[in-house]
Amino acid sequence: MILVTGGTGTLGSALAPKLSGDVRVLSRSTGPAYVTGDLTTGEGIDAAVEGVDVIIHCAGASKGDERTTATLIDAAKRAGSPHIVYISVVGADRVPVVTRTDRALFGYIASKRAAEQVVAESGLPWTTLRATQFHDLAFKTVNGMAKLPVIPVPSGLRWQPIETGEVADRLAELALGAPAGLVDDIAGPRVYGMAELLRGYLKATGKRRVLLPIRLPGRAARAFREGANLAPDHAVGVRTWEDFVAGRTSPSGRSSIVTTRTAP
Repeated sequence: MILVTGGTGTLGSALAPKLSGDVRVLSRSTGPAYVTGDLTTGEGIDAAVEGVDVIIHCAGASKGDERTTATLIDAAKRAGSPHIVYISVVGADRVPVVTRTDRALFGYIASKRAAEQVVAESGLPWTTLRATQFHDLAFKTVNGMAKLPVIPVPSGLRWQPIETGEVADRLAELALGAPAGLVDDIAGPRVYGMAELLRGYLKATGKRRVLLPIRLPGRAARAFREGANLAPDHAVGVRTWEDFVAGRTSPSGRSSIVTTRTAP
């Protein structure tokens, strides 16, 4: 029996259909396809983990992952000794989140790192996979940024977006294998600057925007500029950002005009 937490989210919903055998999908929602539980309060979690052999922990948020992961681990230990498969982010161990500014901009990185440690120190068999940014997240980010007529673009920050389904394939493979600890990162096929991601989106949607370079402060932002969130040696993804954007947008037949100003 395999339990998928966050099974109704972006990654979990892509993962669950790829798993064979008996699968439970944990969700805070109620429905015939789900087991209902709340990792924030712990309600329903003991019942959800009862009798499972593998838990693929996909549930996550912008902060507090270590607390919800601890809730899951405690319930799992009461139920037996299931294999915990955890999805984290590339750079979790390389991005220092120290100052208030770091926490405001990149607090999720520290939360993921803390959750990794909860899993590793649990005493349960475990596997952790770190992935670069999903195409879905990149698309949501640039779509939101493009609502502004002048878009502030963090200079020097790069992403290596990967197809969600490709990460789901790897998680399914790991869930069926023996616990392996921290495995090799998984990353998309190309590295893009933030401006390049935006230009690809703007071209596909026919929007006209001005891009204004800005420099984010803090040690965490500096680590990002140095590539701590990238894994060029593990660029195993196949689907490119351009292919993803083309699949999510309708051809407009219009050319976008992108102007870049020099930061003051």
